[in-house]
Parts: sequence; C-alpha cells; structure tokens
Amino acid sequence: MAEAMMLRSWLPGLQMGRNLGFTTKFASSEPDTIAPDGSEVRVLCSLRGGSMALFSLAPGAISKPVAHRTVEEIWCFISGTGRIWRRLGDLEEITEIGPGASITLPAGTWFQFRNDGSEPLTAVGATMPPWPGEGEAYSVPGKWAPSE
Repeated sequence: MAEAMMLRSWLPGLQMGRNLGFTTKFASSEPDTIAPDGSEVRVLCSLRGGSMALFSLAPGAISKPVAHRTVEEIWCFISGTGRIWRRLGDLEEITEIGPGASITLPAGTWFQFRNDGSEPLTAVGATMPPWPGEGEAYSVPGKWAPSE
C-alpha cells in the first residue's frame, strides 16, 4: 500500500512532463564539442526548462561573432580576463569580464568575446530553453577579427 501511494505521488509530475529524478555530472577534462563561436564546450546538466555548460576560450583567442535564434543565456565567468561585445537593436556595449562577472544574452543578441589574459577565459552558462542543436546560432558581423 505504501508503495502505491509513493507511485501516485510521482504520477502528477510525470504526467506534466517533469523529470523528478536527480542528475549529477562532472565537467569532462576534454571538450564535448566546439561551440559555433569557436569556444570549447563541456556539457553539464539539463532539465526541461534549461541546460548548463562550461565554456572556455584559450588565452589570446577571439570568438566568432554569433547570435542565437531562440535561446537566452546567462553566463558567470569563473576564470580569466577579457571583454564581451553585445548588440541588440540600438543597444551596444563592450564590457570587461573576469571572475565573478555575470552577463545576459537575450535571444537575438549579437555577441563576441575575447580572452585578453594568460589563462583560459571560462564561464558557466545557463541556456533557456535547453540548447536545441545545430542551426540555433548564426554568424553576424563582429567587433574584432576572430581567431583562426
């Protein structure tokens, strides 16, 4: 009887499409993929409403300028120093970034970032909704010549 009650308590969440389980994932030592902007990506956990990844740009590197069609992102930098350029409509700025700085990238924002330091520029990024796959990011004119 107790097992049946426990199962019933799970059913509303399952019926609403929610994953009520837990996930724990450690960042891999090697990148899982390379982002459309050229940064290394280590995929972290995800849920229906969002996903997380660790992004890293090598010392002296400049990303390719891109924008996202449908997703929004929030990044928090954990190492390195550099700058990020963002443009959305008439709003445009270049911001200094480093450990503890967090930035937002609303859908449609043109952006490009660069590592001005001697260690990797690394950020934890939350993507909402989760990254949909190829075709989400598209190239845009940038502020700096990207690294090859």
